[in-house]
Amino acid sequence: MKILLQRVTSASVEVESKVVGQIGSGLLVFLGVGKEDFEAEVDFLVEKLINMRVFPVEDKHFDKSLLEVDGEVLVISQFTLYGNCEKGRRPDFFASAGPEKAEELYNKFIEKLKTKNIKVESGEFGAYMQVKLVNDGPSTFLLEK
Repeated sequence: MKILLQRVTSASVEVESKVVGQIGSGLLVFLGVGKEDFEAEVDFLVEKLINMRVFPVEDKHFDKSLLEVDGEVLVISQFTLYGNCEKGRRPDFFASAGPEKAEELYNKFIEKLKTKNIKVESGEFGAYMQVKLVNDGPSTFLLEK
């Protein structure tokens, strides 16, 4: 499982010109699920995500976690994180999980985040989406498990 997270001052996601999720200050999370992923990866990445010190306090750029700053999270499904671009001119997605498995783990990820008393919004799994964000820093991190 891979998550690309961006620290944001705000973010939103639209499907068919309708806002389906939006947050203020916090983390925008692009979540990719691989063929070999299971729920254990979800548990690990949720804990890592909420406890990573990626928020600034005074002159320290990375001193507080999402929990410590009462940050919000917007989760977007992103199978293209598993795109392999090593050969040819078009990425292949052979390592990406199929839609059924990916949606199941995507939903588990969101549900586990919600149990941490964090405001969690999401996109629409499998939909064509437009994501808008104000990247804070910019600060972007890739986590894998």
